[in-house]
Amino acid sequence: MALVQSYGAAEVVTGSCHLLQLDNGMKIMVDCGMFQGHNEHKNFHPFDFDPKEVDVLLITHAHLDHVGRIPKLVKEGFSGRIVTLHSTLDLAEVVLLDSAHLMEEDYRTHYKKAQRRGEEDKVRKPLYSVEDVYAVYDLPLIYAKYGEEVILGKDVKATFHNAGHILDSAIITIDFKEKGEHKRIVFSGDLGNHNDMVMPVPEQVKEADTLYIETTYGDRNHEGIKQSEEEFKKIIVDTLLSQGNVLIPSFAIERTQEILCILKGMYDNKELPLCKVFLDSPMAIRATRLYDSYHEELSKCCNDYLKRDGAIFEFPYLQYTLKQEESKKINEENGCIIIAGSGMCTGGRILHHFKNRIWNPKNAVLFVGYQAGGTLGRKLVEGAEWIKIYHEEIKVNARIHSISGFSAHADQSELLDWIEGFERLEKIFLIHGEKEAQPVFEKLVRERTGKKVHIVKEEEEIWV
Repeated sequence: MALVQSYGAAEVVTGSCHLLQLDNGMKIMVDCGMFQGHNEHKNFHPFDFDPKEVDVLLITHAHLDHVGRIPKLVKEGFSGRIVTLHSTLDLAEVVLLDSAHLMEEDYRTHYKKAQRRGEEDKVRKPLYSVEDVYAVYDLPLIYAKYGEEVILGKDVKATFHNAGHILDSAIITIDFKEKGEHKRIVFSGDLGNHNDMVMPVPEQVKEADTLYIETTYGDRNHEGIKQSEEEFKKIIVDTLLSQGNVLIPSFAIERTQEILCILKGMYDNKELPLCKVFLDSPMAIRATRLYDSYHEELSKCCNDYLKRDGAIFEFPYLQYTLKQEESKKINEENGCIIIAGSGMCTGGRILHHFKNRIWNPKNAVLFVGYQAGGTLGRKLVEGAEWIKIYHEEIKVNARIHSISGFSAHADQSELLDWIEGFERLEKIFLIHGEKEAQPVFEKLVRERTGKKVHIVKEEEEIWV
């Protein structure tokens, strides 16, 4: 029988990494992502499998928690084929280079401080370098297309289906023969929210022997999109009219583009007060340009903007700040909107803006995405009164808002509906969710489908 082991995203949301070993000895990995939040230390642990033995790496999409350890995988011996959609590899390059630059910069800062204490040997080196990222793209790369079979080996094939999560995100089906019997295992990747204004709805897969499905929001439903939009607009308008600034920690891929669409719509409808909107994230700027390049994959709304304005996301108030000097000059501005990374406030330019503005009660911090346990973003959402940034304790006086309706993830009801859309489905395994959320979803799935449902534990041997 085929064996699946999950080396990440098992009873946690991040670190997606699943290894399928077929009875002919072939080893297929689905994603190799970075841990975030409480589990960040695991990124530096050796892999509990031999990367040299992995034959193929399939990538569902380019978020850091799905691609962030690929350079480490290559560095430690993986030399097989990488199969994914073309724009996924383009986006992954942006994400991985940004990750490498941040780690190298962080290392240099800590090393200088350690030198003054004579403790430079204690400073942990970056997980990987920029050169390690480029080494990934030296491997054999196979570009998949939605709905087309990719032959991985004798009687083994993979098919990518649109997951509607971010640009060219995928649900992956793997078909193989075992002792003459056909089997299919489906990895959902991250499924998109049906209310997303940038991406289409997830494609429905109809048949599977085994389903591995994400459960990020398995314990709750999102606010309605109209309600979320109205709440978003009210926070923006009220803060700007009170001479305050709105800080939006945003994921560079998908969430930023969705926010820009809303702000552009507000500008068009004369709902947005006169202000400057800063997209202060080099990675988000590059990702937005890639979204423009692959516009045919986006929603009708985005393509309507393109036909009308020649650009999907841009409008007169918007300014891109690529250089660090440009970012620092934002400190001189008042009554502005600042969109900056990272989305969970674990690093990036948002910390600089927090340091300068989060103590001011006129300002607002607006969270529009999932905040993993242990991250600064999660602490703020849960009501932290003080935060530490760059070794300085800072009082949180700004108003903290969190809107769930913009999530790029399907919510509980959408996940359940997608599962029930299968015409044939035998076994269901839950991954990519927090320990508190998964039992809630497991119970619901069992009640609604009558199927066998199992919460996957890290490195657990599951025979499929």
